[in-house]
Amino acid sequence: MAEDLTRHSDRLLSDGNSLLRDNREGGRHRRAGAGSGGSKAIGQGSAALRLRHWRKKLAAMVIAVFAIIVGAMLAGLIVDGIGFAGIMLTALAIVVALFVLARYPRIKVPSRADLNRGDVKQLVARTELWLEHQRPALPAPAAAIVEDIGVQLDALGLQLEHIDPAHPAAAETRKLVGEYLPEMIDSYRRIPAHLRQEERAGATPDTQLAESLRKISGEIDHVTRQLADGALDDLAIRSRYLDYKFGGEIDGPPALAPPDPLAAPSGVQPFAASLATPLSASAPSLTEKN
Repeated sequence: MAEDLTRHSDRLLSDGNSLLRDNREGGRHRRAGAGSGGSKAIGQGSAALRLRHWRKKLAAMVIAVFAIIVGAMLAGLIVDGIGFAGIMLTALAIVVALFVLARYPRIKVPSRADLNRGDVKQLVARTELWLEHQRPALPAPAAAIVEDIGVQLDALGLQLEHIDPAHPAAAETRKLVGEYLPEMIDSYRRIPAHLRQEERAGATPDTQLAESLRKISGEIDHVTRQLADGALDDLAIRSRYLDYKFGGEIDGPPALAPPDPLAAPSGVQPFAASLATPLSASAPSLTEKN
């Protein structure tokens, strides 16, 4: 038994560390529930929308607390002090205001009709936020793919920012992200829950949804790579140009090339170079001749 433990010590230590980490985060079941509960952002776009929403809520909290304190001070001036009861009521009003404003208003989930409106950044952010709120109703394999799609949408949005909105790739991407993806999830959600495990045409709706999401994920990755090829080619061209222009100076003096039999004789300036010579440089030589 000791020999077996020694042989598998690395695996045992790894499993122990994983279990300890899971317990620190609340356990695997709790973490899985939090990951599929719609409260976790799946991309930078939806995270930015959530942050903007919470900034507005924080501003409303500050204004509410300030208004309550000012109101209590005015009431104290009018009635010559509000006393201990007034202070307690003011504190209670602040607590109630903070509690209500922390819960309401909730972040607005975009409708399917709103997903494709606005620019590319809004398309990506709205789609990610919409997917987050659909995730709790999806089976575990599909929910995991949705999280991967959120990361892919961030990369795709960066690529779409640099192309013309009228470009065919942009139009097709809008259809893929703003129409096909949400329509597929809506179609699944319209199926009654007790029928989603029944096999039809060789697969259950849960399996069909996961496979369809994998295909969309692959298509998003393919489009992103195609759009990135242009940027990579442009970077390669710029690198070759810089190497051609500055490579000789960086690596050392350029090697002497063999004489060109068609080149102009020594002391005769080529025609193209004479055009580039400033007039101020040639003026003294004309004066000396005169």
